[in-house]
Amino acid sequence: MSSKKLGFFNNLSKPFVKLVENFYPDAFIFVIVLSVLTFLLAVFNTDSSIIETFEAWGTGLPKLFTFTAQICIIMITAHALAHTKPVENILSKIGSYPASQIQAYALVTFISGLASLFAWSFGLIVGGIVSKFVAIGCAKKRIKIHYPLLVASAYSGYVIWHMGYSSSAALFVSSADHSLINKIGIIPVTDTIFNPFNITIAIFTLLIITIVNPLMRPNNDSEINEIDSNVFRFTDKSDSDDMNKKIRSPAQVIENKRFISFFLAISLLLFIGLIFYKKGFSLDLNIVSWSFLGIGLLLSNSPIHYVKLVNRASITVGPIILQYPFYAGIMGIMADTGLINVLAEKISSIATADTLGFYSFLSGGLVNMFIPSGGGQWAVQGPVMIEAANYLNVKPYVIVLGVAYGDQWTNMIQPFWTIPLLAIAGLHMRQIMGYTFVIFIITGIIYGSAMLYLGSG
Repeated sequence: MSSKKLGFFNNLSKPFVKLVENFYPDAFIFVIVLSVLTFLLAVFNTDSSIIETFEAWGTGLPKLFTFTAQICIIMITAHALAHTKPVENILSKIGSYPASQIQAYALVTFISGLASLFAWSFGLIVGGIVSKFVAIGCAKKRIKIHYPLLVASAYSGYVIWHMGYSSSAALFVSSADHSLINKIGIIPVTDTIFNPFNITIAIFTLLIITIVNPLMRPNNDSEINEIDSNVFRFTDKSDSDDMNKKIRSPAQVIENKRFISFFLAISLLLFIGLIFYKKGFSLDLNIVSWSFLGIGLLLSNSPIHYVKLVNRASITVGPIILQYPFYAGIMGIMADTGLINVLAEKISSIATADTLGFYSFLSGGLVNMFIPSGGGQWAVQGPVMIEAANYLNVKPYVIVLGVAYGDQWTNMIQPFWTIPLLAIAGLHMRQIMGYTFVIFIITGIIYGSAMLYLGSG
C-alpha cells in the first residue's frame, strides 16, 4: 500500500478524531441535547403547545421498554455465549488469522458487515466480540493494532444492516397486514432486500469500507493505542477448579450438574425449531435472544457456571437501560406532535419524481438522528413519504430503499447503536466515532449517488 494513499485517509480521519474527542459529548448527554432540540422544534414548527409537547415526551418514555428488555437479554446472552470455552476457542482461532495490520482491520470489517446483513443485532454483537479477540490475537503476535480503529471497523460494518435479512422497512411492507397495504399493497422482499440493485450496492459498500478502514490506521507507533489483554481475561481455570473442590452439599451438587443446563438448552432450541417449522425461517429479537441463551446453556459447564457468565456480562447493559427510554421520549414527540410529518413534507415538497428517492434517503438520515430505530422510524416516516410517492408516481420500493439507506447511513455519527458494541469492546464512543465520520462521508456519496441513479424506479 503506497504511503500517499495511507497518508490521505489517515490525514482525512484526524480532524474528525479531534472533533469527536473534544466536542462530542457522552452518549447520555447526546440524548439529552437531542431531547431538548426535538422539544423546541416541535413547539415552534407544529400546532402543539408546550404542555402538549411535554406530555408527548412523557407518554413516549415507556414505549421502548419491551425493546430495551430484548436488547439487554441479547447483550447478556451473547456476551455469556462468547465466553463459554468452545466459543472462546473459536474466536481465539479467528483472532489468530491476521498476519498484518491491514488483514486485522479488513477481517473485522468484513465479518461485522456480513453479520449485520444476516441480522442487525447479530452484527453489533459479533463485531464487538471479534474485534476484541482479533486485537488480543495480534497482541500475542506483536502486531501493533490501534484498538479504537479496530472497533470502529467493527461498527462500520453496521452501515449496511438495513440492506439485509433483518431490514425493518422491507419486512414491514412485505407483511400481509401492514398499515399501508391499501396504498401500496404488499411489496415482496424480491423488490427490496433481494433486488439486484440493493444487493449490488450492499456488496460494493462492504468492499469499499473493508478497503478504507485499514487505510486510516496510524502511521506512527506513538499514535497506536493497543488493547490491554488483561482487561479481557475472562476464563479463569483456577476458579473452575476451586469451585469443583468446594462442592460439598446436595444443593451444590445439583447446581453443578450439566444435565440441567443441557435439558433447558435443548428445550429452548426445540422450541425455536418448532417456530421455524410452523412459520418458516425468520429472525426477530426474541428468536435471537432464545438462540443465544439456548446455545450458551448448551456450551456452559453447568447451571451455576452459566449464572456466573451472565453475572459478569450484566455490566454491559447499564447504558442501554439508562438511555433508551429517552430515545423513546424523542419518538413520542416526533410522532404525537406531527413534527415528523412537518419535516417529511418540507423535504418531499422540493422533490421531483426522479429525486424523491434521494430526498427519502436524506430525510431518512435526518430522522434517524432523532429516532435511531429502523422499525420505529419507518412507522412514523413511511406513511408521509409514501403519500409523496403516490402523488409523484414513484414506485414505493424506491421510498423503502431510500429511507432504509438513510437510516443506516447516519448510524455512523449517531452514538445510539454504539452502546452495545462498545460495552463489549470496552471503549468509549469518543474513541471510535472520529473514524466512523469518514465512513459516513464515503457511504453518503455511495448511497446518495445510488438513489439518484435509481430515480423513480
